[in-house]
Amino acid sequence: MKHRTATIHCAITHVVRRGRESQFEEAVQRFIGRSMDHCGTTGAHVLRPTDATRPRDYGILRSFRSEHDMMDFYGSDLFKQWQTEVADMVEGAPEHRRLHGLEAFFRDGGSPPPARWKMAIVTWIGVFPVVLFWSRLLPPNLTFLHPIAVTGVVTAVAVITLAWFVMPVLTRALSRWLSLA
Repeated sequence: MKHRTATIHCAITHVVRRGRESQFEEAVQRFIGRSMDHCGTTGAHVLRPTDATRPRDYGILRSFRSEHDMMDFYGSDLFKQWQTEVADMVEGAPEHRRLHGLEAFFRDGGSPPPARWKMAIVTWIGVFPVVLFWSRLLPPNLTFLHPIAVTGVVTAVAVITLAWFVMPVLTRALSRWLSLA
């Protein structure tokens, strides 16, 4: 049985110079087309500005098979050429941010994120039974600890259970519903 590693998700945000938005969008589309064959890249998605207070902020969400694949991609000549190509279209340096935790569970294969209410429902579906289970099972065995420490142990075990087991299963099982508009 082949061991599957967790997908790595990274977001890069650019502030595009006023009047260069359409040129930047075309360049992004060309770059995504060229870069999808890069070893270890599993998806890419462009986030266009939606907030009127930040009308020139563009995001590129990219997914990789592993940490090594991500580092290889961002150190590649292909990525360096892209940075040179758009340097005069953007203001300042891009912001790189690795997606962690629950936000990353809902991003896979470069698809747009589901509606926030759907993410909340799926998160609740996972959190409620996990917290109920561990809060019933652990405290009777931890009577020697202060109640605050017991709460800390219960929540730590619940978070581990959610992050490594429950949320990956739920987001895969409900992926079709999550992707519906």
